[in-house]
Amino acid sequence: MLEKYFKLRELGTDVRTELLAGLSTFLTMAYIIAVNPGILSETGMPFNAVFVATCIAAAFGTAIMGLFANYPVALAPGMGLNAFFTYGVVFGMGHSWQIALGAVFWSGILFFLLSVFKVREWIINAIPASMKTGIAVGIGLFLGIIGLQNAGIVVDNPATLVGLGDVKSPEVILTFIGFALITALHYRKVTGSVIIGILGVTVIGAFFGLVEYNGVMAMPSGLGATFLQLDILGAIELGLFAVIFAFLFVDLFDTSGTLVAVAKEGKLLDKDGKLPRLGRALMADSSASVAGSLLGTSTTTSYIESGAGIAVGGRSGLTALTVSVLFLLALFFSPLAQMIPAYATASALIFVAVLMISSIASVDWSDLTEAAPVVVTAIMMPLTYSIAEGIAIGFLTYAAVKVLAGKGREVNISVYIISALALLKYIWL
Repeated sequence: MLEKYFKLRELGTDVRTELLAGLSTFLTMAYIIAVNPGILSETGMPFNAVFVATCIAAAFGTAIMGLFANYPVALAPGMGLNAFFTYGVVFGMGHSWQIALGAVFWSGILFFLLSVFKVREWIINAIPASMKTGIAVGIGLFLGIIGLQNAGIVVDNPATLVGLGDVKSPEVILTFIGFALITALHYRKVTGSVIIGILGVTVIGAFFGLVEYNGVMAMPSGLGATFLQLDILGAIELGLFAVIFAFLFVDLFDTSGTLVAVAKEGKLLDKDGKLPRLGRALMADSSASVAGSLLGTSTTTSYIESGAGIAVGGRSGLTALTVSVLFLLALFFSPLAQMIPAYATASALIFVAVLMISSIASVDWSDLTEAAPVVVTAIMMPLTYSIAEGIAIGFLTYAAVKVLAGKGREVNISVYIISALALLKYIWL
């Protein structure tokens, strides 16, 4: 039955390989189970509820990807988008987490419609590669400064805005140890390097009395505190279109980039170099975002960590289905996730920042009309504490620089449309 449904023989794989691939992918991305509730709970959302929502949203989205699109790609609440949810929309703009969930809901609906009406290819192909890179780098820097703040390495300074914290504190030292451990393990290609680093630092912290033991396993509970608590109408009434657009934009390119990268690694592209069943994969992703907002978590998206399963030999949706089952089993480990301290997850945030910032190497630095907007986009995200502002100002910069440099005809009309919308946004403020 599995062979026939997932076309294992045709894809050159078997059940055992797919199960091992699913386990590898899960271990590589399992850190989100602790990190996502830790970030979203700062808004006032109950930790246990977000933990359950994270596991169920990941399990649902990944199962749909496996069963509907037959791809070995796993989904979970996205890093960067969860930070934008908490620090940008709730803290930065002063909206409630219910309103923020409403914005996530609408972004998922728009993503689904773009997939159904096949508009996504036009959008994906129309946006310059350099701007896609700038957004990825900016999110990386955004995560980096959040991780440094959570660890106490970077603190408020009234004279310079930011300053160096107490580097001799146990929390800072343990953050450094965790980051170094994760980086070294990742370099050695150890599966699950991030979750190993997080758990390792937690154990060290517990040894020195810095972690309170709450147990390891328990029955899932608390989802009712966030389930269907989103404010769908409020997100529209307050005019959070820039926020909805930011959630949509980042999810769209994050998902598309992940799918293409994973498909290349697994040799799943067709003879024309295109991704078969792309529409199904994008609909699975957008459906997961809508479901996640209803459950009580930020945007759910495809994970590049799926490459870990591909490397083991995963080629079909059975890999994704395996990951989905493991996320459901993780529901019973909420006490362990709640016990993980902020400095342990901070080391993971800083490491993920390194991976995202590394894409800046692809920028053509010999062409300043491409490079300058990348830098502006990237630095504006952490400095304004907003992915939305970084995208808006980045596109305005790109359009202005190209026109003034006499290269305006090279720019796709969609870039001018996005820039015009951004300009109108600032004029109306």
